[in-house]
Amino acid sequence: MLINIIPANTEWWKILIDAYIIWVLLFFVFKFIASNKRMLNVTFAYLFIYILKIVAEKLSLVASVEVLQYLVEWLPVVLIVILAPDIRRSLEMIWKADKRHETLAIGSEKTKLSIVDAAMDLSEKRIGALITIEKHNTLDQYSERAIVMNSDVSKELLINIFTPLTPLHDGAVIIRGDKIICAGAYFVLSENQNFDKTMGSRHRAGLGISEVSDSLTVIVSEETGHISIAVEGILLKINDRDKLLEYVNMFLK
Repeated sequence: MLINIIPANTEWWKILIDAYIIWVLLFFVFKFIASNKRMLNVTFAYLFIYILKIVAEKLSLVASVEVLQYLVEWLPVVLIVILAPDIRRSLEMIWKADKRHETLAIGSEKTKLSIVDAAMDLSEKRIGALITIEKHNTLDQYSERAIVMNSDVSKELLINIFTPLTPLHDGAVIIRGDKIICAGAYFVLSENQNFDKTMGSRHRAGLGISEVSDSLTVIVSEETGHISIAVEGILLKINDRDKLLEYVNMFLK
């Protein structure tokens, strides 16, 4: 089929460029689909319906062809609407490797202790919190839509931000180096089905940002006061101060 499309007198370098463009487009499409399990399952389901349509046409199954043709034409539109969050997450995962800082802003020992002490204090008071520490992948796309602060990290400031009924207590704090770059940031929620079904939106948000970046997020549960960390798509419960400090040190070494 491709031989018939390409004219016989086409120059070789044009063929190479043409093939390269097609390869890049196919690679992008495959990576986009494979980056999300639900997207992959939906794609397979659509291909199955398309194959059924071809078989029905070969066998002259008039009624089946009409129904399947309708599904083939309109199902993509319906799926785009339903899977909008998955599509956005897949696009973020595709490009996250390109959105990197040339230099890593590593927090000082004072910053690390402030984060851990604030988390422990909030846990004791059962105040919900979401503290995301940026590493190489920039989180500017989230901070630009949040409340910009650019303030020095301190235990007192973190506690004050998450105190209930204050303007900034909803959403996440994003920390870069020794600075709180914003508060009130909102992330796409994870739809990972392997975790506790009762897991709240705060935990799913922390898990979601860890799936599309190399950040570490400290999560304090408002209901139980338990502390968890989300990193690389994994959620770990950590209620021991020394253990939490150890993870933060390992992450920012």
